[in-house]
Amino acid sequence: MKVMKFGGTSVGKPERMEQVAQLITRDNESKIVVLSALSGTTNALVAIGESLAKGDKQAAKEKIEALDAHYQSFLSSLLKKKETYEKGKAIIAEHFEFLNIILKISFNEALNKDILAQGELMSTKMFSVYLEENGIPHALLPALDFMQIDANDEPQLDVIRTRLSKILAQQSQIKLFITQGYICRNARGEVDNLKRGGSDYTASLVAAAINGTVCEIWTDIDGMHNNDPRVVKKTVPIEQLSFDEAAELAYFGAKILHPTCIWPAQQEKVPVKLLNTMQPDAAGTVITKDAGSVGAKAVAAKDGIIAIKIKSTRMLLAYGFLRKIFEVFEKYRTPIDMITTSEVAVSLTIDSDAGLKQILKELEPFGNIEIDKDQTIVSIVGNEIAQTPNVLSRLFESLSPVPVRMVSYGGSPHNISILVPGDYKTQTLQLLNKGLFGLE
Repeated sequence: MKVMKFGGTSVGKPERMEQVAQLITRDNESKIVVLSALSGTTNALVAIGESLAKGDKQAAKEKIEALDAHYQSFLSSLLKKKETYEKGKAIIAEHFEFLNIILKISFNEALNKDILAQGELMSTKMFSVYLEENGIPHALLPALDFMQIDANDEPQLDVIRTRLSKILAQQSQIKLFITQGYICRNARGEVDNLKRGGSDYTASLVAAAINGTVCEIWTDIDGMHNNDPRVVKKTVPIEQLSFDEAAELAYFGAKILHPTCIWPAQQEKVPVKLLNTMQPDAAGTVITKDAGSVGAKAVAAKDGIIAIKIKSTRMLLAYGFLRKIFEVFEKYRTPIDMITTSEVAVSLTIDSDAGLKQILKELEPFGNIEIDKDQTIVSIVGNEIAQTPNVLSRLFESLSPVPVRMVSYGGSPHNISILVPGDYKTQTLQLLNKGLFGLE
Protein backbone atom coordinates (compact mmCIF):
# COMPACT_ATOMS: atom_id res chain seq x y z
CA MET A 1 0.00 0.00 0.00
CA LYS A 2 1.30 3.45 -0.88
CA VAL A 3 0.58 6.93 0.42
CA MET A 4 -0.11 9.90 -1.87
CA LYS A 5 -0.28 13.42 -0.44
CA PHE A 6 -1.71 16.39 -2.37
CA GLY A 7 -1.19 19.93 -1.13
CA GLY A 8 -3.46 22.95 -1.24
CA THR A 9 -2.51 24.05 -4.76
CA SER A 10 -3.07 20.49 -6.04
CA VAL A 11 -6.71 20.63 -4.89
CA GLY A 12 -7.16 24.41 -5.02
CA LYS A 13 -9.33 24.45 -8.16
CA PRO A 14 -12.08 22.07 -9.31
CA GLU A 15 -10.05 21.05 -12.37
CA ARG A 16 -7.06 20.29 -10.13
CA MET A 17 -9.20 18.09 -7.91
CA GLU A 18 -10.40 16.26 -11.03
CA GLN A 19 -6.77 15.75 -12.01
CA VAL A 20 -5.99 14.31 -8.57
CA ALA A 21 -8.78 11.78 -9.08
CA GLN A 22 -7.13 10.73 -12.35
CA LEU A 23 -3.71 10.40 -10.69
CA ILE A 24 -4.89 8.21 -7.83
CA THR A 25 -6.67 5.82 -10.20
CA ARG A 26 -3.76 5.36 -12.65
CA ASP A 27 -2.83 2.02 -11.04
CA ASN A 28 -4.52 -0.66 -8.98
CA GLU A 29 -2.21 -0.50 -5.97
CA SER A 30 -3.97 0.01 -2.64
CA LYS A 31 -3.40 3.52 -1.39
CA ILE A 32 -4.15 6.11 1.25
CA VAL A 33 -4.58 9.62 -0.18
CA VAL A 34 -3.82 12.53 2.16
CA LEU A 35 -5.36 15.90 1.23
CA SER A 36 -4.62 19.41 2.45
CA ALA A 37 -7.24 22.15 2.64
CA LEU A 38 -8.01 24.05 -0.57
CA SER A 39 -5.30 26.67 -1.17
CA GLY A 40 -6.01 29.84 0.81
CA THR A 41 -8.42 28.15 3.21
CA THR A 42 -6.09 27.77 6.19
CA ASN A 43 -4.99 31.40 5.87
CA ALA A 44 -8.67 32.43 5.82
CA LEU A 45 -9.42 30.31 8.89
CA VAL A 46 -6.42 31.78 10.72
CA ALA A 47 -7.74 35.27 9.92
CA ILE A 48 -11.19 34.33 11.26
CA GLY A 49 -9.62 33.11 14.49
CA GLU A 50 -7.55 36.28 14.82
CA SER A 51 -10.66 38.46 14.41
CA LEU A 52 -12.47 36.44 17.07
CA ALA A 53 -9.49 36.66 19.42
CA LYS A 54 -9.69 40.46 19.10
CA GLY A 55 -13.44 40.36 19.78
CA ASP A 56 -14.23 41.67 16.29
CA LYS A 57 -17.11 39.36 15.46
CA GLN A 58 -18.32 41.48 12.55
CA ALA A 59 -14.95 41.09 10.78
CA ALA A 60 -15.00 37.36 11.51
CA LYS A 61 -18.55 37.10 10.11
CA GLU A 62 -17.54 38.86 6.88
CA LYS A 63 -14.55 36.53 6.45
CA ILE A 64 -16.74 33.47 7.04
CA GLU A 65 -19.23 34.70 4.41
CA ALA A 66 -16.44 35.31 1.88
CA LEU A 67 -15.04 31.82 2.45
CA ASP A 68 -18.52 30.30 2.19
CA ALA A 69 -19.06 32.02 -1.17
CA HIS A 70 -15.75 30.61 -2.44
CA TYR A 71 -16.76 27.07 -1.46
CA GLN A 72 -20.21 27.42 -3.02
CA SER A 73 -18.59 28.47 -6.30
CA PHE A 74 -16.03 25.65 -6.09
CA LEU A 75 -18.74 23.09 -5.42
CA SER A 76 -20.94 24.17 -8.33
CA SER A 77 -18.00 23.71 -10.71
CA LEU A 78 -16.86 20.41 -9.22
CA LEU A 79 -20.10 18.43 -8.99
CA LYS A 80 -22.24 18.02 -12.11
CA LYS A 81 -25.08 15.73 -10.98
CA LYS A 82 -27.92 17.15 -8.92
CA GLU A 83 -27.90 14.37 -6.32
CA THR A 84 -24.20 14.61 -5.54
CA TYR A 85 -24.25 18.42 -5.75
CA GLU A 86 -27.00 18.56 -3.11
CA LYS A 87 -25.01 16.13 -0.97
CA GLY A 88 -21.89 18.28 -1.27
CA LYS A 89 -23.88 21.41 -0.55
CA ALA A 90 -25.26 19.88 2.65
CA ILE A 91 -21.74 18.95 3.79
CA ILE A 92 -20.41 22.46 3.24
CA ALA A 93 -23.48 23.98 4.92
CA GLU A 94 -22.82 21.87 8.01
CA HIS A 95 -19.26 23.16 8.34
CA PHE A 96 -20.21 26.78 7.80
CA GLU A 97 -23.03 26.38 10.31
CA PHE A 98 -20.32 25.46 12.82
CA LEU A 99 -18.25 28.51 11.85
CA ASN A 100 -21.30 30.74 12.29
CA ILE A 101 -22.14 29.21 15.67
CA ILE A 102 -18.70 30.13 17.02
CA LEU A 103 -19.61 33.78 16.51
CA LYS A 104 -22.03 33.39 19.41
CA ILE A 105 -19.75 31.67 21.95
CA SER A 106 -16.60 32.53 23.88
CA PHE A 107 -13.40 32.17 21.90
CA ASN A 108 -10.48 30.13 23.23
CA GLU A 109 -7.44 28.31 21.84
CA ALA A 110 -9.17 24.90 21.82
CA LEU A 111 -11.98 26.40 19.72
CA ASN A 112 -9.39 27.94 17.41
CA LYS A 113 -7.95 24.46 16.72
CA ASP A 114 -11.47 23.33 15.76
CA ILE A 115 -11.73 26.28 13.38
CA LEU A 116 -8.40 25.43 11.72
CA ALA A 117 -9.50 21.81 11.19
CA GLN A 118 -12.43 22.77 8.96
CA GLY A 119 -10.34 23.16 5.80
CA GLU A 120 -9.09 19.59 5.63
CA LEU A 121 -12.45 18.18 6.70
CA MET A 122 -14.22 20.03 3.88
CA SER A 123 -11.67 19.25 1.15
CA THR A 124 -11.71 15.50 1.86
CA LYS A 125 -15.49 15.31 2.09
CA MET A 126 -15.96 17.25 -1.16
CA PHE A 127 -13.40 15.05 -2.89
CA SER A 128 -15.17 11.95 -1.56
CA VAL A 129 -18.46 13.15 -3.07
CA TYR A 130 -16.68 13.83 -6.38
CA LEU A 131 -15.28 10.26 -6.38
CA GLU A 132 -18.76 8.95 -5.61
CA GLU A 133 -20.23 10.95 -8.52
CA ASN A 134 -17.67 9.35 -10.83
CA GLY A 135 -18.21 5.82 -9.57
CA ILE A 136 -14.76 5.43 -7.95
CA PRO A 137 -14.96 3.03 -4.96
CA HIS A 138 -13.27 4.43 -1.83
CA ALA A 139 -13.70 5.10 1.87
CA LEU A 140 -13.15 8.17 4.02
CA LEU A 141 -10.57 7.55 6.72
CA PRO A 142 -11.02 10.23 9.43
CA ALA A 143 -7.59 11.38 10.64
CA LEU A 144 -9.12 12.25 14.01
CA ASP A 145 -9.71 8.51 14.55
CA PHE A 146 -6.01 7.62 14.46
CA MET A 147 -3.66 10.63 14.29
CA GLN A 148 -2.46 11.32 17.85
CA ILE A 149 0.08 13.67 19.46
CA ASP A 150 1.32 13.61 23.07
CA ALA A 151 1.57 16.35 25.70
CA ASN A 152 4.73 17.66 24.00
CA ASP A 153 2.96 17.89 20.62
CA GLU A 154 4.98 14.94 19.31
CA PRO A 155 3.19 12.32 17.15
CA GLN A 156 2.74 8.94 18.84
CA LEU A 157 3.75 6.65 16.01
CA ASP A 158 3.00 3.41 17.90
CA VAL A 159 -0.52 4.61 18.73
CA ILE A 160 -1.07 5.73 15.13
CA ARG A 161 0.17 2.36 13.84
CA THR A 162 -2.10 0.37 16.18
CA ARG A 163 -5.23 2.40 15.46
CA LEU A 164 -4.64 2.58 11.72
CA SER A 165 -3.93 -1.14 11.40
CA LYS A 166 -7.19 -1.94 13.18
CA ILE A 167 -9.24 0.41 10.96
CA LEU A 168 -7.68 -0.91 7.74
CA ALA A 169 -8.19 -4.53 8.81
CA GLN A 170 -11.91 -3.83 9.31
CA GLN A 171 -12.13 -2.53 5.71
CA SER A 172 -9.77 -4.95 4.00
CA GLN A 173 -11.92 -5.00 0.85
CA ILE A 174 -11.32 -1.28 0.24
CA LYS A 175 -8.31 -0.33 -1.91
CA LEU A 176 -8.60 3.47 -1.85
CA PHE A 177 -8.80 5.58 1.31
CA ILE A 178 -9.06 9.37 1.59
CA THR A 179 -7.85 11.08 4.77
CA GLN A 180 -7.04 14.54 6.10
CA GLY A 181 -3.57 15.95 6.46
CA TYR A 182 -2.58 18.36 9.23
CA ILE A 183 -5.29 17.58 11.79
CA CYS A 184 -5.00 15.25 14.79
CA ARG A 185 -6.02 14.83 18.41
CA ASN A 186 -3.87 15.90 21.34
CA ALA A 187 -3.19 14.21 24.68
CA ARG A 188 -6.49 15.59 26.03
CA GLY A 189 -8.46 14.14 23.12
CA GLU A 190 -9.15 17.59 21.67
CA VAL A 191 -8.88 18.48 17.98
CA ASP A 192 -5.38 19.78 17.29
CA ASN A 193 -2.94 20.01 14.39
CA LEU A 194 0.61 19.23 13.26
CA LYS A 195 1.36 22.92 12.57
CA ARG A 196 2.04 24.53 9.17
CA GLY A 197 3.07 22.03 6.52
CA GLY A 198 1.60 19.29 8.65
CA SER A 199 0.02 17.44 5.73
CA ASP A 200 3.51 16.31 4.65
CA TYR A 201 4.04 15.11 8.20
CA THR A 202 0.72 13.24 8.16
CA ALA A 203 1.67 11.47 4.93
CA SER A 204 5.05 10.41 6.26
CA LEU A 205 3.59 9.21 9.57
CA VAL A 206 0.91 7.21 7.76
CA ALA A 207 3.50 5.69 5.39
CA ALA A 208 5.65 4.71 8.38
CA ALA A 209 2.68 3.34 10.32
CA ILE A 210 1.57 1.03 7.48
CA ASN A 211 5.13 0.34 6.29
CA GLY A 212 4.08 1.66 2.89
CA THR A 213 5.80 0.93 -0.41
CA VAL A 214 6.31 4.65 -1.05
CA CYS A 215 5.24 8.07 0.23
CA GLU A 216 4.47 10.39 -2.70
CA ILE A 217 4.32 14.14 -2.02
CA TRP A 218 2.54 15.84 -4.92
CA THR A 219 3.01 19.60 -5.28
CA ASP A 220 3.19 22.22 -8.04
CA ILE A 221 6.91 21.78 -8.78
CA ASP A 222 8.74 18.84 -10.34
CA GLY A 223 10.79 17.71 -7.35
CA MET A 224 13.39 19.32 -5.11
CA HIS A 225 15.45 21.82 -7.11
CA ASN A 226 19.11 22.68 -6.68
CA ASN A 227 18.20 26.25 -5.70
CA ASP A 228 15.18 28.42 -4.95
CA PRO A 229 13.35 28.93 -8.30
CA ARG A 230 11.58 31.98 -6.85
CA VAL A 231 14.93 33.74 -6.46
CA VAL A 232 17.23 32.18 -9.07
CA LYS A 233 16.28 32.14 -12.77
CA LYS A 234 17.75 28.79 -13.77
CA THR A 235 17.39 25.77 -11.49
CA VAL A 236 17.23 22.03 -12.10
CA PRO A 237 15.44 19.22 -10.23
CA ILE A 238 17.57 16.80 -8.21
CA GLU A 239 17.12 13.19 -9.24
CA GLN A 240 18.03 11.51 -5.94
CA LEU A 241 18.70 12.51 -2.34
CA SER A 242 19.42 10.58 0.82
CA PHE A 243 17.10 11.02 3.81
CA ASP A 244 19.86 12.98 5.57
CA GLU A 245 20.38 15.34 2.63
CA ALA A 246 16.65 15.94 2.25
CA ALA A 247 16.26 16.58 5.98
CA GLU A 248 19.03 19.21 5.87
CA LEU A 249 17.46 20.94 2.87
CA ALA A 250 13.98 20.91 4.38
CA TYR A 251 15.19 22.27 7.72
CA PHE A 252 17.25 25.01 6.12
CA GLY A 253 14.54 26.41 3.91
CA ALA A 254 13.60 24.21 0.93
CA LYS A 255 9.86 24.98 0.83
CA ILE A 256 8.75 21.93 -1.15
CA LEU A 257 9.14 19.64 1.86
CA HIS A 258 8.20 20.15 5.50
CA PRO A 259 11.21 19.67 7.83
CA THR A 260 9.45 17.06 9.98
CA CYS A 261 8.37 14.95 7.00
CA ILE A 262 11.57 12.95 6.57
CA TRP A 263 11.99 11.37 10.01
CA PRO A 264 9.02 8.92 10.07
CA ALA A 265 9.71 7.63 6.54
CA GLN A 266 13.40 7.32 7.32
CA GLN A 267 12.66 5.28 10.46
CA GLU A 268 10.82 2.65 8.42
CA LYS A 269 12.94 3.07 5.26
CA VAL A 270 9.93 4.10 3.17
CA PRO A 271 11.07 5.92 -0.01
CA VAL A 272 9.70 9.44 -0.48
CA LYS A 273 8.98 10.83 -3.95
CA LEU A 274 8.45 14.51 -4.68
CA LEU A 275 6.21 14.81 -7.75
CA ASN A 276 4.42 17.50 -9.76
CA THR A 277 0.63 17.38 -10.04
CA MET A 278 0.78 19.58 -13.14
CA GLN A 279 3.48 17.42 -14.78
CA PRO A 280 2.69 13.93 -13.47
CA ASP A 281 5.11 12.18 -15.82
CA ALA A 282 8.13 14.25 -14.71
CA ALA A 283 10.72 12.18 -12.82
CA GLY A 284 10.67 14.38 -9.71
CA THR A 285 12.98 13.61 -6.79
CA VAL A 286 13.42 10.27 -5.04
CA ILE A 287 14.51 10.28 -1.38
CA THR A 288 15.92 7.01 -0.04
CA LYS A 289 18.66 5.83 2.32
CA ASP A 290 21.14 6.04 -0.60
CA ALA A 291 22.44 9.42 -1.77
CA GLY A 292 23.20 8.25 -5.29
CA SER A 293 26.16 10.59 -5.76
CA VAL A 294 28.60 12.82 -3.87
CA GLY A 295 29.29 16.55 -3.90
CA ALA A 296 27.15 19.69 -3.68
CA LYS A 297 23.58 19.05 -4.83
CA ALA A 298 21.47 21.95 -3.63
CA VAL A 299 21.35 25.28 -1.84
CA ALA A 300 18.60 26.36 0.56
CA ALA A 301 18.03 29.55 2.54
CA LYS A 302 16.34 30.12 5.87
CA ASP A 303 15.23 33.69 6.58
CA GLY A 304 14.42 35.61 9.75
CA ILE A 305 17.50 34.41 11.64
CA ILE A 306 18.76 36.16 14.78
CA ALA A 307 22.50 36.03 15.52
CA ILE A 308 23.57 36.34 19.16
CA LYS A 309 27.21 36.95 20.14
CA ILE A 310 28.32 36.45 23.75
CA LYS A 311 31.73 37.98 24.40
CA SER A 312 33.53 37.23 27.66
CA THR A 313 37.28 37.27 28.24
CA ARG A 314 36.78 36.01 31.79
CA MET A 315 34.37 33.10 31.55
CA LEU A 316 34.61 31.53 28.11
CA LEU A 317 37.22 28.91 28.95
CA ALA A 318 35.68 28.19 32.35
CA TYR A 319 34.37 24.69 32.91
CA GLY A 320 30.61 24.44 32.18
CA PHE A 321 30.37 27.81 30.42
CA LEU A 322 28.84 26.48 27.20
CA ARG A 323 26.54 24.18 29.12
CA LYS A 324 25.13 27.14 31.05
CA ILE A 325 24.50 29.04 27.82
CA PHE A 326 22.71 26.09 26.24
CA GLU A 327 20.58 25.65 29.36
CA VAL A 328 19.19 29.17 28.86
CA PHE A 329 17.98 28.28 25.37
CA GLU A 330 16.65 24.93 26.56
CA LYS A 331 14.68 26.68 29.31
CA TYR A 332 12.83 28.74 26.70
CA ARG A 333 12.52 25.84 24.24
CA THR A 334 14.48 27.71 21.59
CA PRO A 335 16.54 25.58 19.16
CA ILE A 336 19.99 26.75 18.07
CA ASP A 337 20.71 26.46 14.33
CA MET A 338 24.40 27.39 14.11
CA ILE A 339 27.21 27.92 16.61
CA THR A 340 30.84 29.07 16.34
CA THR A 341 33.38 29.73 19.10
CA SER A 342 36.60 31.69 19.49
CA GLU A 343 38.90 32.34 22.42
CA VAL A 344 36.72 35.14 23.75
CA ALA A 345 33.29 34.75 22.17
CA VAL A 346 30.46 32.42 21.25
CA SER A 347 28.19 33.22 18.31
CA LEU A 348 24.98 31.32 17.69
CA THR A 349 21.74 31.67 15.77
CA ILE A 350 18.05 31.13 16.49
CA ASP A 351 15.05 31.38 14.16
CA SER A 352 12.45 32.78 16.54
CA ASP A 353 12.24 35.82 18.81
CA ALA A 354 9.46 34.29 20.92
CA GLY A 355 11.59 34.10 24.09
CA LEU A 356 14.34 36.49 23.01
CA LYS A 357 13.79 39.13 25.69
CA GLN A 358 14.00 36.61 28.52
CA ILE A 359 16.94 34.78 26.90
CA LEU A 360 18.97 37.99 26.60
CA LYS A 361 18.29 38.90 30.20
CA GLU A 362 19.58 35.53 31.41
CA LEU A 363 22.65 35.73 29.15
CA GLU A 364 23.74 39.15 30.45
CA PRO A 365 25.79 37.80 33.41
CA PHE A 366 27.96 35.81 30.97
CA GLY A 367 29.39 38.85 29.15
CA ASN A 368 28.63 41.48 26.54
CA ILE A 369 25.76 40.53 24.22
CA GLU A 370 25.48 41.63 20.59
CA ILE A 371 22.38 41.00 18.45
CA ASP A 372 22.03 40.95 14.67
CA LYS A 373 18.49 40.45 13.36
CA ASP A 374 17.21 39.82 9.82
CA GLN A 375 20.00 37.39 8.97
CA THR A 376 19.78 34.44 6.54
CA ILE A 377 21.31 30.98 6.81
CA VAL A 378 22.35 29.65 3.43
CA SER A 379 23.07 25.92 3.42
CA ILE A 380 24.96 24.01 0.75
CA VAL A 381 23.89 20.37 0.95
CA GLY A 382 25.25 17.20 -0.62
CA ASN A 383 26.58 13.75 0.18
CA GLU A 384 30.11 13.80 1.69
CA ILE A 385 30.27 17.46 0.76
CA ALA A 386 32.96 18.24 3.33
CA GLN A 387 35.30 15.67 1.73
CA THR A 388 34.54 16.56 -1.90
CA PRO A 389 37.56 18.26 -3.57
CA ASN A 390 37.26 21.94 -4.51
CA VAL A 391 33.82 22.51 -2.95
CA LEU A 392 35.16 24.83 -0.26
CA SER A 393 37.40 26.80 -2.62
CA ARG A 394 34.60 27.22 -5.17
CA LEU A 395 32.19 28.19 -2.39
CA PHE A 396 34.31 31.00 -0.98
CA GLU A 397 35.53 32.19 -4.36
CA SER A 398 31.86 32.57 -5.35
CA LEU A 399 31.04 34.57 -2.24
CA SER A 400 33.90 37.10 -2.30
CA PRO A 401 31.44 40.07 -2.60
CA VAL A 402 29.27 38.85 0.30
CA PRO A 403 29.92 39.77 3.99
CA VAL A 404 29.73 36.30 5.56
CA ARG A 405 28.87 36.57 9.27
CA MET A 406 29.37 32.92 10.36
CA VAL A 407 30.43 29.59 8.86
CA SER A 408 29.41 26.12 10.07
CA TYR A 409 31.58 23.36 8.61
CA GLY A 410 32.30 19.82 9.76
CA GLY A 411 29.30 19.31 12.01
CA SER A 412 27.59 17.30 9.28
CA PRO A 413 29.07 15.43 6.31
CA HIS A 414 26.10 16.67 4.27
CA ASN A 415 26.04 20.40 5.02
CA ILE A 416 28.10 23.58 4.93
CA SER A 417 26.14 26.57 6.26
CA ILE A 418 26.92 30.26 6.18
CA LEU A 419 25.19 33.22 7.79
CA VAL A 420 24.74 36.38 5.73
CA PRO A 421 22.70 39.57 6.18
CA GLY A 422 19.18 39.07 4.84
CA ASP A 423 19.74 41.78 2.23
CA TYR A 424 22.42 39.59 0.64
CA LYS A 425 20.28 36.45 0.34
CA THR A 426 19.36 36.84 -3.34
CA GLN A 427 22.91 37.72 -4.38
CA THR A 428 24.30 34.79 -2.37
CA LEU A 429 21.94 32.25 -3.96
CA GLN A 430 22.68 33.57 -7.45
CA LEU A 431 26.46 33.52 -6.92
CA LEU A 432 26.34 29.96 -5.58
CA ASN A 433 24.16 28.84 -8.47
CA LYS A 434 26.90 29.96 -10.86
CA GLY A 435 29.93 29.00 -8.78
CA LEU A 436 28.79 25.54 -7.63
CA PHE A 437 26.44 24.42 -10.38
CA GLY A 438 27.50 26.48 -13.41
CA LEU A 439 23.98 27.85 -13.83
CA GLU A 440 23.10 31.50 -14.44
